[in-house]
Amino acid sequence: MKDKMIVWCTAIMCAGTAFSGSAPIRLGATDFVRATGNPSLVAWAKGSVHVPVWSLSGRTVGQSIAALTPPLPSDCTAVRVEIQVVNEDPSATNTFTDVYRAQIAQVADGRPLDWGFVAGKPVRTRLSAPGKVRTVVLETYRKVKPGLPLSIRIQREPDDPGDTFVSPAGLLSATIMPLAEPAPASIVQDVKGYNSWPMLQAVGNRLVCTYSRGSAHTIHEGARDAYARTSDDGGRTWSPEVKFAADPQVGEVMIGKGVDNDGAALFWVRCIGRPRSHHDLYRTKDGVTFEKISEPALDPFPMQVTDVFKLPGGKLMSLWFATNYRKGEKSSSWGTLTSVDNGRTWEQKTVEAGLEKGELPTEQSAVYLGGGRILALARTEDGGASTASQFQLTSTDDGATWTRVRTNIRDVQASTPSLIYDAEKGIVYNYYYERGRGVVKRRVVRVDDIWDDPLAWPDGEAVAVGNEERPHDAGNVNAVACGGLHYLSYYSGTHADTTVFVAPVGEL
Repeated sequence: MKDKMIVWCTAIMCAGTAFSGSAPIRLGATDFVRATGNPSLVAWAKGSVHVPVWSLSGRTVGQSIAALTPPLPSDCTAVRVEIQVVNEDPSATNTFTDVYRAQIAQVADGRPLDWGFVAGKPVRTRLSAPGKVRTVVLETYRKVKPGLPLSIRIQREPDDPGDTFVSPAGLLSATIMPLAEPAPASIVQDVKGYNSWPMLQAVGNRLVCTYSRGSAHTIHEGARDAYARTSDDGGRTWSPEVKFAADPQVGEVMIGKGVDNDGAALFWVRCIGRPRSHHDLYRTKDGVTFEKISEPALDPFPMQVTDVFKLPGGKLMSLWFATNYRKGEKSSSWGTLTSVDNGRTWEQKTVEAGLEKGELPTEQSAVYLGGGRILALARTEDGGASTASQFQLTSTDDGATWTRVRTNIRDVQASTPSLIYDAEKGIVYNYYYERGRGVVKRRVVRVDDIWDDPLAWPDGEAVAVGNEERPHDAGNVNAVACGGLHYLSYYSGTHADTTVFVAPVGEL
């Protein structure tokens, strides 16, 4: 546990999230009032000391409490929201989980702003031993307007499938931490059009950012082509744009990246259209000249082939998934592509087939850990309950067989993960974009802490921001390590015009 705390504290200091400099706002139980249902304010005996707590039922739905903060500091552009809870029942153990949610609004002239209350996502955490206070982070980074009070409503969600403990819980307090905005990202491309779905790779100390541009959030229009720009100064400036895939009969979209055995960059491009849809693999040594080296015939036809990673013996591997995104149909699948000739030819294998949309791990990101072990995370196309979270995929035999489980990474909305593995420290970094919130986040963990315990991922932190008009007009983080930093590409904007960004983030 001490090691986990070291990792978390170091992450806060090294990443983009910055405290505003103002003191945390602490709300005790008596600062809250009953909002909905019939929660009760009771006394919790801690030895000879009696502490007021709100008793929130593990059976009755619709109980919530509310409080109003003082005006937020003038340098506060976001907040982190935590609650402190305790379970007194003697049967409380960490085999149980419960679920909480925060609803937040800001108040001006005594009334909520036009957007009203925004419900946070349900947060599922393990219980502590009876009588032990634990902290539950409900919001890691919620954008706010400075200078206005925050109206906050806290509720337990006993009808959520992740809430498995039926006894009451006591809410002692809440802590609101004022945050400042992370450092701004650099613009890779912002010309008119839907500049989107970037993939970022390093060739030596050069960053190569590929992306595609069309007229909207579409994948099939023939005018959507693939482009690249390079940076030799850590993303501060970018070379002239190169168009390297421009078939007018298909829409070209970047879907994966990697490095071959000679150090050249590889980029998967999905081509949707006539005479048939297919996937192309391009190779470049400098990010300026691109060579198409493969067009594999794949069945099932993947919606996407994801990042290339290396296996022992010079093998290359990518994961893929196939789906039509329709609910109720058991037609989705996922699997592996393996190359033994440096990306020229690929062997396709299916890991799981006949999956419903909510069961399918999409847009996977994988890292090879050594000793046959592969760790991957994948986005979920589901929403709603606390159990709708990113998937964790693991293999112990170089990708021959896999295990798929849910994690506790719930602050997502069709959020594509991108992993970086530090083999020397045994640490994995998970970068993702929470669509609808306009926030790029990361979680940092020791691999051994989550390999057999996918609910042990630590809380996330903000490292960059976007400003999308609609949730899907942003996202798709892709990360790479280069020169002692991590660089993240993503896009954000409106329904017709989006910008590709790259943000540098410090390693641990």
